[in-house]
Amino acid sequence: MMQQPFGTELNPQLNAHSELQHFLDTDGLNRELIEQILDTATSFFNPADGLIKKVPLLRGKTVANVFFEASTRTRTTFEVAAKRLSADVLNLDINTSATSKGESLLDTIKNLQAMQVDMFVMRHADSGAAHFLAQHVAPHVSVVNAGDGRHAHPSQALLDMFTIRRHKGADFSKLSVAIIGDILHSRVARSQIHALKLLGCKDIRLIGPETLMPNHAEAMGVSCHHELEPALKGLDVMIALRLQKERMQSALLPSEREFFKEYGLTQQRVALAKPDAIVMHPGPTNRGVEIAADVADGKQSVILEQVNVGIAVRMAVMSICLGNRQKEVR
Repeated sequence: MMQQPFGTELNPQLNAHSELQHFLDTDGLNRELIEQILDTATSFFNPADGLIKKVPLLRGKTVANVFFEASTRTRTTFEVAAKRLSADVLNLDINTSATSKGESLLDTIKNLQAMQVDMFVMRHADSGAAHFLAQHVAPHVSVVNAGDGRHAHPSQALLDMFTIRRHKGADFSKLSVAIIGDILHSRVARSQIHALKLLGCKDIRLIGPETLMPNHAEAMGVSCHHELEPALKGLDVMIALRLQKERMQSALLPSEREFFKEYGLTQQRVALAKPDAIVMHPGPTNRGVEIAADVADGKQSVILEQVNVGIAVRMAVMSICLGNRQKEVR
């Protein structure tokens, strides 16, 4: 479909003043930018009742959700976030779009851009797709990466950081965090690792079978563990990843049942972590595969909270990007 290969060599996220113009990856950001996003999200979020404020920051702006991969949860939260900012929202139906008839991604985007779109929120199966798009949009347009291949899912990572900070405080250097499951195929895990390290977390544990662990993962400044229970001791945060069922056919695992037996989060296993540890999952959860139902619904679970705060975090990203864009093109 692409007229030229995707490239991730360039990172056009920042303008000449090191301000956020596009939001493509947690890699390439710095601690100040991440904290700016988290602080801005806090201003939209009412901790007393969890309600998200509606503000007129993007009134008159148009946000296009362009999803080449299905994701009801992510697309919907981006749509709600844009509407909370008073933006107009365009959801591109990929099944009936010109791309399904052979038109290139770039042609489709140019046509949408001609309709006065100010921001593209894009999910694509190819790694680097959002970077490619950011290099070809008009100067006033911003691009937000809603997930590209196995590469990155930065908004998910930052809503996870928001959730952790809300429960554990701003000093990440004192926290022990585990990411559990299918690390190899997870764009979420990669973005989480970068964000955790930027925020000062020193104890990041990757837990999973050897067949689902990236080669040379330790080079990212993490520790790798193939036995679950010993690695859960002393944890403040447990993040279970979705086990992608399509991977089951590639002989990386014998079965879902076997995965749950070895790596599923149960109440007994959660009890090995600190008593006030929280349980997270980027969703959608496969109950009885990555996590037991009573853990997903239990008192230590913050999974539904992650979805709710995700609206505020995505509001922050969109408002900051477009606000900096407006200053840049004046």
